[in-house]
Amino acid sequence: QVQLVESGGGLVQAGGSLRLSCAASGRTFSMSTMAWFRQAPGKEREFVATILDNGGRSAYADSVKGRFTISRDNAKNTVYLQMNSLKPEDTAVYYCAARQPFYSGLYYDERDYAYWGQGTQVTVSS
Repeated sequence: QVQLVESGGGLVQAGGSLRLSCAASGRTFSMSTMAWFRQAPGKEREFVATILDNGGRSAYADSVKGRFTISRDNAKNTVYLQMNSLKPEDTAVYYCAARQPFYSGLYYDERDYAYWGQGTQVTVSS
């Protein structure tokens, strides 16, 4: 069983930056593709970014490309989401997700992820 705990959310003005962290338990973190999703009020959860188990490749939703960066530190069992040039439409609860280990590849659908954190709120004011 993998447990994920997000942190780093908060209130920021438009144009500002935040860095989210997701700490994972268990010894299989380095073998799992990780991702960030988000859910805005009244909307479905949507894909934000994903990164391979070894950090060698990543992918982003078009809406955040060029502004957000996903990274991971397998020695610390942590995945990050650096968010720059934030916009009010980035306001959402951000969730960290992990695939089952050993199933490598980049995945964009929430149904491909087995483990989820509790979420952290990001609010961007205009």
